[in-house]
Amino acid sequence: MDGQIKILCVDDEENVLRSLKRIFLDSDYEILTAGSGDEGLKILGNTEPVQIVISDYRMPGMNGVDFLREVYKLCPETVRIVLSGYADTAAIVEAVNVGHIYKFIPKPWNDDELKVAISNALDRYFIRQKNIQLTQELEAKNRELQEINSNLEKLVAERTADLMMRNRILTCSQNILDSLPLAVIGIDPEGQVVQCNKSCRDIFIPESGELMGTDRKQSLSEEINSLVDIAAQKGRVSSRISKDGAAVSVRGVHMKYSNGQEGIILVFDTEEEKVHGNRS
Repeated sequence: MDGQIKILCVDDEENVLRSLKRIFLDSDYEILTAGSGDEGLKILGNTEPVQIVISDYRMPGMNGVDFLREVYKLCPETVRIVLSGYADTAAIVEAVNVGHIYKFIPKPWNDDELKVAISNALDRYFIRQKNIQLTQELEAKNRELQEINSNLEKLVAERTADLMMRNRILTCSQNILDSLPLAVIGIDPEGQVVQCNKSCRDIFIPESGELMGTDRKQSLSEEINSLVDIAAQKGRVSSRISKDGAAVSVRGVHMKYSNGQEGIILVFDTEEEKVHGNRS
């Protein structure tokens, strides 16, 4: 426990206050005394924290119940105890309900029993303080967790929106490629076919099956693989190949960007050769 324990004793009889101070002479408690409720409230207002308040029940002016009611408003965490020789049941109930007292001890009291009651009251006080601290820490952690969850939800929403946008762009790009009257093949630096548009599939798939994800040396003809090698070495290639008895124009480029994207793009133009053939 941090700091000295303070106990406020309030009674209009000076000999009672002296007796209470004498009981705790051998303790480490700081005993504060007041001869009236008003004086006790002034001490409470100027002294923090006071762990325990012991009050007489019947006092002139402000009685014990009224005093403890004000104590509860001013310092609700303080443990409140009533000392009184007025052992009326209705008075006890009123003190408990209005003053929120912890214990009602009759006069004359037993010193040992009073010490035990004070010890138990202090245990109650510090357990409650610990619970308050733990509750505050838990609330702070919950607020922190809620903030993390809120930020995470925001991040997920942003990532999801970004992903959806990327997917729309990719879909749009693929649709554009598929609409071209040209066959396009993309090959990565490891020789894997990573792009094949609709015109490309119309030309090559009936012959070799699925191209995407395959090794170009196994899926493409020796003639096309030779053009891939030339494009990789020289950066560009332009040639003609024979496909189903017709000449096909082939152009290729070695694509290389600063972001690390690299590969070979081949474009096959069958329409061009048909037009040339019709003109001749």
